[in-house]
Parts: sequence; C-alpha cells; structure tokens
Amino acid sequence: MRCIMLYPIGIQDFEKIRKDGFVYVDKTDLIYSMAQKGGYYFLSRPRRFGKSLLVSTMEAYFSGKKELFDGLAIAEKEKDWIEYPVLRLDFSGANYNSEQVLESKLNSFLKFYEQIYSSVSNEPVASVRFDALIQAASAKTGKPVVILIDEYDKPIVDNLGDEHLTELFRKQLQGFYSVMKAKDAHIKFGFLTGVTKIGKLSVFSGLNNLKDISMDARYVDICGISEIDLKKYFDESVKELALSNELSVEACYAKLADMYDGYHFCEDSDGMYNPFSLLNTFDSLKFREYWFETGTPTFLVKVMQETDYDVTRLSDEEIDAPSLMDVDTVYHNPIPLLYQSGYLTIKGFDPEFGMYHLGFPNREVKHGFLNFLVKYYTPSRTESGMMLVSKMLRDIRSGNPEGFMQRLEALFAKTSYQIQGDAEKDFQYAMYIILELMGEYVEVEKTTSNGRIDILLQTKDYIYIIEIKINDTADAALQQIEDKGYARRFADDKRSIFKIGVRFSTETRCIESWKLAE
Repeated sequence: MRCIMLYPIGIQDFEKIRKDGFVYVDKTDLIYSMAQKGGYYFLSRPRRFGKSLLVSTMEAYFSGKKELFDGLAIAEKEKDWIEYPVLRLDFSGANYNSEQVLESKLNSFLKFYEQIYSSVSNEPVASVRFDALIQAASAKTGKPVVILIDEYDKPIVDNLGDEHLTELFRKQLQGFYSVMKAKDAHIKFGFLTGVTKIGKLSVFSGLNNLKDISMDARYVDICGISEIDLKKYFDESVKELALSNELSVEACYAKLADMYDGYHFCEDSDGMYNPFSLLNTFDSLKFREYWFETGTPTFLVKVMQETDYDVTRLSDEEIDAPSLMDVDTVYHNPIPLLYQSGYLTIKGFDPEFGMYHLGFPNREVKHGFLNFLVKYYTPSRTESGMMLVSKMLRDIRSGNPEGFMQRLEALFAKTSYQIQGDAEKDFQYAMYIILELMGEYVEVEKTTSNGRIDILLQTKDYIYIIEIKINDTADAALQQIEDKGYARRFADDKRSIFKIGVRFSTETRCIESWKLAE
C-alpha cells in the first residue's frame, strides 16, 4: 500500500505546499537567523535545488503570514510577525535572446508593484523607476522594504556565447541592482539567488556589502536535503522504495546516497542530496537520472571543447579557491562553471595551498554527464553512450573479446566523423568516457600518457589486458604487453586472460587494426 505523503515535485510556492499538505523540509530556522542580522545576501546553488522555494518561503515570512509557519522552527522564534512590503523579482520563465526581453521583464515587475504602492515615475529607465518604487513602498507602509531576486543571472547565463548581449545585460543589471545600495536606508533585507556567480563583482559592484553565503558552512543545507532531513522526513518513503525495489532499508539508503547525495558547498561539510531527484524517486518508486534529464549541458560542453579542457581530469580535478569563484573567465577555464552548475563538487581541500579537490557528486551526475559527453568525442550519433557501453559489457562478461573490439573499431569508423582538432586527444577522451561508464559495472584500470593507453578490465571470469598504440602497429602493442609483463600479476589467477594489441591512426581517426594474442 502506497504511503500518503504528497511530494511537491516542481512546486515552488511555499503557500501552496503548506495549504495543500505537501511535505516541506523545514529550513526556516536559517531564514530567521538571516532576517535577524538583516543586510543583503547572495546564494549560488545548482538548478532544481530549491532556490525558488526558499525565496517563496522568505516572501511568506516577511509578508507576516504567520499561519503558514505553524509547526515550523521559525514559529518558536518569531514573536512579532511584522508585515513588510516585499518586492519579488523572478527572472525565470523567459529566454533572454534580445534586449527587449529583459526590458519587458523589468517593466512587468515594476508596473505590478507600482500599482500596489502608488509609485509614479515618468522616467523610462528601469533603475530610476526601481529607486522610486522602493521609496514609495517604504513611505506608504511606514516600513523598510524586502527585496527578493530569483535567478538573478539568467539573462547573462542565457547569452554566455554572445559577448554583445552579455555585456549589454551586465550593464543594465548593474545599474538596476546598484539602486539597492543607494536606497539602503529604506531596505530591511535583500536576497539574491541564481546558479552561478557570473559577473558577481561587476553586476553587484554597487552592493559592496553583499554577504555571499554560497560557501558559508552555516548555510550549506539552506537548500537541498541533508542526511538528517532524509531520515527525519522520508523514512517511510525510503521503506516503501526499498520494498518496491526488493532492497533492504539499509541498502536502499545506500543506493539513494550513491545516486543523489554528495553535493558539498564548502570544505568539510556534510553532503547534500538533490531534492528534485529524491522526490521523483519516492514518487515513481524508481531510481533514474531525474535531475540530469531536466536540462542538458550543451553550452558547458562547447566551452570545454573551445578551451581544450582535458576531459580525463573530470573525476579528479583541482583548482585554487579564488579561481573556483571566478566564472567571468568561463572561456578560459570551465571548471568554476562546472562546479557551480552542479556537475562537479568539492571532494576535499588542501589548506596549505588553498586548493580544492573536485569530482562528480554522485552516480546520477557522473553517469548522465559522461553519457551526454561521449557523442562529442566519438563519431557515432546513432546510439547513446550507455547503449554502446551496455553492448560492450555483455561482450566482456561473456568472454567475447572479438565482439568487444569489433564494436570499438566500428565506433571510430563512422564516415560521418567530422570532428576537427587533435585526433589523439579526442580518441583518448572518448576512451576515458567509455571506460568511466564501464567502470560502474566492471573493474577498470587505465593509464593515459605520452600517446599510450593501457587498459585492464576484470570481470568474475575474465581478464582483459589491452594496449593501444597511437600510430604504431598492433603487434608492437602486444609486444609491449609481453615486455612489460602486464600479465604477471595474474599468474596464479584461474580466470581466462585476453591480451589485445590495438593501433589507432591520427591520420584516419580510426582503429586501423587490432590483434588478439594466441
């Protein structure tokens, strides 16, 4: 029998969640803490991580809607429940492909609140009208204003590949946001959120008192679901999921962590679960890549290719602290954008050198991203990376090295392969991606250096030792396996061993030959 819990999938309205009985993971103690300190706050989090719901919750709180918070942490702390004038601007829901779209969004926002607070301005400039609106709202209510801005960066993110529009929107938003600094005496609280910190210093240059809590240990779980939250709010859901998937409760918790946990927003912090994926999993009773399916990182891949980013570093990347925050140089270094978009996360920190160690947060992100990435470095366009890998895995598990190599050979023999650039690097990147995907199902060891690729695949019954030579013969590859004694470590192993030598040509971009040792 299904549990009766209602999951707010795609619902970002706090009032609707509370009134209609959807489950709500209480973050209101952190909202209260910020409200008491006042000032301006900025939060960066990946998409579908609960940012809009957080903004909606703040809107309800500052609007004095006490009844919506019954039973929540803030109800025990707040005694006054003062109703402040709230100005909420949400940049989502539009594709900012022209100057007019941003102007229309700002005009719609201003017009709506100008009618509420009787603000009159004959100026066409949005920043001037915003200034007058804050003044009018404060004067009409006798209270300072609360300003909440959701997806602040969307106009810029939508146009990262268009320098003209990016710079145009940056200047417009810089002037608009700077009004908050000028009207500080009339503002109680300001909160801005988005996926990235693009233009943080330039767009927010007028807000030099902006408190960035994106990597503040006190606020790591202000969005998302922690392990404590999972067990407190969803224990019955986990039990139901376990039963449906024929898992023990302990194994189900472990699988949820493997699939959806692992986001770290500062060093030494507890991991956070992606709420969108968790809620969808509980609702459908199926483990799938829900977050990744809602958006594809096409622009990120384009940046990675244009910057010649070494794809083999994805699982084990390093970056210094200042660079991790600098998305303004995205076309020189895609790592900050990969981190802030949620494709990489903090795995460790070296305080001596101020270096962050980054990697994939969980299986969902790793599997989804690599599966998406493989088509950019291989000629095949007819099947997904996972379809290809599944067929290769069947060959490997059944002791069919010929079938495995024929699939690999065919992958790089497509006549439609038009990728320009370094053939050797593209081949190594493609092999890395394929082996990373296979590594979730069989034991894989690999090294890549100086044009050489060594691969060791192990299953319950078979061992595959593969040497790939760039612009050399398959016989030379097999000879290296013998000369280096790659099989010696398995001398007492009862499993069948296959030794395979491969030649890859950078001229033809193909596996031109391969040979199985007799």
